[in-house]
Parts: sequence; structure tokens; C-alpha cells
Amino acid sequence: MDALGIYCLTFNCARNLVDVDHFAQHFFDALPASGAGSSAPDMIFLSLQEIAPIAYSFLGGAYLQPYFDAFRRAVSKAAARRWDHHYENFLSDSTGMTGLMLFARSDTLEHIAWKDTAHVGLGVSEMGNKGAVGARLGYVVEGNPSKTVDLTFVAAHLAAMEDSFEQRNMDWKSIVERLVFTHCPGVQPESEVSEHTGLLNDAASAHSDHSRRDLFAPNAYLFVAGDLNYRTSNTGPSPEEIVHFPQRSAGLDDPSHYTHLLKNDQLMREMRSGRSFHGLTEAPIDFPPTYKYSDAARETARQGLDTDQEWKWSSHRWPSWCDRILYLDTPSWVGEGGKVQIFAYDALPLFAQSDHRPVALVASVPLRPSGENHTGPDLRAVAPFSIDPNWQARRDMARRKEIVVGAAAYLGLTWEGNRLLFVLVGGIFGAWFLLRSMEV
Repeated sequence: MDALGIYCLTFNCARNLVDVDHFAQHFFDALPASGAGSSAPDMIFLSLQEIAPIAYSFLGGAYLQPYFDAFRRAVSKAAARRWDHHYENFLSDSTGMTGLMLFARSDTLEHIAWKDTAHVGLGVSEMGNKGAVGARLGYVVEGNPSKTVDLTFVAAHLAAMEDSFEQRNMDWKSIVERLVFTHCPGVQPESEVSEHTGLLNDAASAHSDHSRRDLFAPNAYLFVAGDLNYRTSNTGPSPEEIVHFPQRSAGLDDPSHYTHLLKNDQLMREMRSGRSFHGLTEAPIDFPPTYKYSDAARETARQGLDTDQEWKWSSHRWPSWCDRILYLDTPSWVGEGGKVQIFAYDALPLFAQSDHRPVALVASVPLRPSGENHTGPDLRAVAPFSIDPNWQARRDMARRKEIVVGAAAYLGLTWEGNRLLFVLVGGIFGAWFLLRSMEV
């Protein structure tokens, strides 16, 4: 194998459990029907936003397991429908309401030598109602643990609303400054050791480039996926502008064809101007906006009706490509021969659980170990922003706030929390009544 096939998918879950069977049925829809990129990918990267209600998301741990488990089942069923391959979820992590899952084919898993995670909150008081979670790993090539193809995956959810594009740019800056990796390859935490990580202890001789902790480590490929929330207008739509929303039946020259709306895309504008997602690339968009579909559209999806009818948009938001997948085109340390190859970039159908459509990218990464054939200046030696020296303290403080908010939301907004609160209040009242009776 001279390349690593990667299937990236981003989905805003709208705080709902995914419909496992329906999601599995369409999970690999973006794969080409035949030819390059149509085979079973070696790795799957899921970026999940609003993965669960805020109480479960902020408390994390066992509260999130049902939501992660639903995607594990969906991936397993989707793979079984197409191939005789099993995918193992070797990493699941979250920052508040944003989740990241990585799967590897069973014959690929043994090549993963090390992994690391990083977190940053971008919401209120830097909590995780918006945020990013990152994973970095080393994939062993040539059977030598010191020679790895290194990959960084980032799942992100940025600020909402049409007029908040500058805040979204600031969110990207915060990701670069505070999404910091700390793991040193070759020194695997005991909690991560498993039957699949036999190569880990042999990797201590990994080259010094691995010590780079920021997002733009010069030896790593980078994929960023999520609800980046960039819109197609700086203001919300007026009643008169709704008639200009994209129509499925519109011809290419019709002003209602979605490509005309793409000209106003904020993300493309901000990237061209060098204000956001510096150095990253996006494959050409050849699919309609992924947000915001109306309740009527979701009901159509729920009933499994014909989706060839006109698109049904929510009237108070401009249809936009909020859900995106970006990547570093050619890491400088491998030259042109290390270019990421893109086979497909497409949106999946609308699912009833969300007003977003999932988006998937089919790509491959050349299996050329970092450090090989490095010529010329390292264009990625300097990230667009420096690491915040207080990143750890800021994240620790935000995490403590998440626990408090999560506990309050659990007690006040969930049925099991309400029941617990009732028992606690009843117990306190009963104890008070007992003490009073003893005083008489």
C-alpha cells in the first residue's frame, strides 16, 4: 500500500441520537461508484457537532457513550453493507458538545504507533458549547516505528449567525493558539496501551520534528472538519430576499441556482483575504447548501418521501455551506509527491434529526514518512499564530465551569435529573421533619 485512504465526514447532530439504520444506509454515499477512491477507506474521521444535549455533553464520560455508540453501530452496519471489513473505533473524544471519532480498518489498526488529543472551548466563557477537539497520530510505514506518516484531525464548531464572521475568524485564531498537543511519540500513556499498540514502545527514536505541539507541525498532514458556520450573507434574509433562495429546479443561468449564492460565501472570502484558515485548501463545492433546512424538509426526510422535490429552506436563515472539510494540500516536508489526493467531496441526504446535511470528503495521503526527501525551506515552520502560554490554565478553568453548568442542566433539564432532584429535596425535607419531631 502506497497511500492511506481516508473518509472524513462532518455532521451537526442537533443534540439528537442518530438514526443508526438510516445513517448507515447513506454513510458511504460520497464514495465514488467505481475507480479511484471507491474501495474501503483505511481510516474514517467523524466530526460531530451538537452531539448531545448540553447536560450530557458538558458532563461527558458515560453520559456521552450512547451517542458515540450509535455512530459506532452505524459505521459497523455501513461497512458490512459494502465490504467484508471491520472498523474499530480506536479514539473517541470531545470538547463539550463537539465530538471526534477515529476508526481504522482491522488490517490498518496495527500500524498506528501513537496518538494524542487536544481541546479548546470557544463558547461562553471558553466553555464547549462551541469548540474544537483534535487528534494527532503516527502511522508506521515500512515496519519501522521511527518512520511514520503523521496526521492531525480537528473537529470544530464555530460561532453562529450571519453577522459573526469576524468572531468565526477569532475562533480559528483561538484554535491555532490553544489547541495544543502534548504527547511525545514513543512514550505511550499506560491507559492507552492495548493489544493493538505493540509498536509504541519501539518508537522512542522518532525524529525531533515530533516535538512540535502546535496545529501546524511541519511533519503532519492536517484535516479540519466541522460546522464552521460561515454563511452566504452578513445579514439575515428579508422577506423580499427569500425568493432568491436556491431552487432545485433552477438552471445554471437562473439566479436561483445555488452556484450564484456560493459567490457570497464568507469562508472563501475570508480565506482569500488571509483572515482565516491560513494555508488550508478546500475541494471544489458541487453540492447545494447544507443549512438551514425547514421542519417541513425534515418531516419529508422522516417519512422517507421522494427528495427530488424543491428544497425547503428555513425562512430566517440564508441557505449556506456551514458544514465544511478543509485540509493542508501539500505538506512542505514531502514536496509535490506528497500531495493529498481528493476523490470526492459531497453532501449526504438530509436526515430527520438535523437541519444540516452531513458532508463527506474522500481522500488519500501518500505513505511517505516524515523527514524523507525534505528539500527547500519549511513553509510551515511558523504557524499563523503563536501558542498561548496560558492555554492549559484557560482550558482547565473552562472545564470546571462546564462541570457546574452540566450538573445544573442535568438536574433542571433532564427527566433523570429531575427525579434525582426530587429525591434530594424530599430527603432534605424528610430529615428536617424528623429533626423537628425529635425536638417536640
